[in-house]
Amino acid sequence: MAVGQTVGRETQIIRTSMVGIVANVALAAFKAAVGSLSSSIAIVLDAVNNLSDALSSFITILGTKLAAKAPDRNHPYGHGRAEYLTTIVIAVIVLGAGLSSLKESIERIVHPEQPSYETAMLLIIAVAVVAKIVLGRHFEKRGQALGSDTLVASGADATMDALVSSATLAAALINMFTGLSLEAWLGIAISILIIKTGIDILREALDKILGKRIDAAIATDIKKTVCGIDGVLGAYDLVLNDYGPENSMGGIHVEVDEHLTAKEIDRMTRRIQQAVFAKHRIVLHTVGIYSVNTACDAADDVAAIRTELEQITAAEPYVLQTHGLYVDTNAKMVLFDIVVSFDAPDREAVCARVMQTLDETFPVYRFKTTLDADISD
Repeated sequence: MAVGQTVGRETQIIRTSMVGIVANVALAAFKAAVGSLSSSIAIVLDAVNNLSDALSSFITILGTKLAAKAPDRNHPYGHGRAEYLTTIVIAVIVLGAGLSSLKESIERIVHPEQPSYETAMLLIIAVAVVAKIVLGRHFEKRGQALGSDTLVASGADATMDALVSSATLAAALINMFTGLSLEAWLGIAISILIIKTGIDILREALDKILGKRIDAAIATDIKKTVCGIDGVLGAYDLVLNDYGPENSMGGIHVEVDEHLTAKEIDRMTRRIQQAVFAKHRIVLHTVGIYSVNTACDAADDVAAIRTELEQITAAEPYVLQTHGLYVDTNAKMVLFDIVVSFDAPDREAVCARVMQTLDETFPVYRFKTTLDADISD
């Protein structure tokens, strides 16, 4: 990623977060003023809650600044994953809000009290609902545009606050017109939704830190770009490591004609790296090479072995793919990779069965295979 792009993204995320801080502080000041004038402790305490909401935006700014730090000797891949850590912090805040709301709602059911709603309080709640919905949508929209999970999480936090306030407002109106007190029950329903949202945000952030499967569309598009380079006969084993938003690095294996020289392969791999970075903004540090048989004297053996391999693997439901097949007729050795599903009870046993059948069918040859994981489509 270019430096200008990093700075631009960082600046936009910080500006968006500043909007959140200003909005929450303004909302807190408004609530505090109304609460003081109406002598309502509840409204004043709600104002304090808005100040704590501004903390999410501050955390976002802190994480963004840290993530934008340049790579150094101790962190050669940069600090981008700091954004995922701040997303986890916000997820914990959302979870905490949900659990706290659930506890309070249950206590109101166990120890019911006759609710008392003031006009000033209802006005404050209505203003808060509108403000939080607008703020939440703004955060989520900007977060998606900038690829910032932290902003999206802050948006979800604001939206959940709006839901809680909406439930309170709805319960108040129902109570005023019917006398029914449903605030606690509505609170439980909303609390469960908030907890689920917090868990979803947490799971997404943890997936990125632990390393998740490459998106199928992205993997297919990258392989299409690679296969578009002159001389590439196939692309496999795409690996991408996520070091933060818009900062992915990895490697790929390609099949090439066995007669290409080192000079020609060097040119090809450089073109592959340049093309992938130009189109996808992804750095491929490694381009592995599979040699493909093209000599006529080996054509019959190669065809027979390839056909047999296809038939054997077709009978194995857990074999997803074989690639990189090369038959060395002089050394009487056959090399290939086999991709076995993670669903297989014993992946090595599946590979062993395939190898045993090949050994029995072609006793003249020695077979060597690499058991690949199903890491990308």
